[in-house]
Amino acid sequence: MCNQTVALVQRAVEEVGISTVSITLVERIARRVKPPRALLVPYTFGNSLGEPNNPLLQHEIIAEALALLEDAGLPPILRKKAAL
Repeated sequence: MCNQTVALVQRAVEEVGISTVSITLVERIARRVKPPRALLVPYTFGNSLGEPNNPLLQHEIIAEALALLEDAGLPPILRKKAAL
């Protein structure tokens, strides 16, 4: 799905009091569209949770993304995935 569309949907959902987080691949677009919370990952399109058949990495990425929901800062909160 388009990063811009996701950010717009996230903002609308947040306006009714539901926190959101997204995982994104293109940092320059995320910085431009400013989703409320996004984890920036260094992977290719189609592999936003990392390499296939690597459940440990995939769970780590999901956990990092969900941890953004606990950040008390004001949106936009954009964080790069921690190095392995």
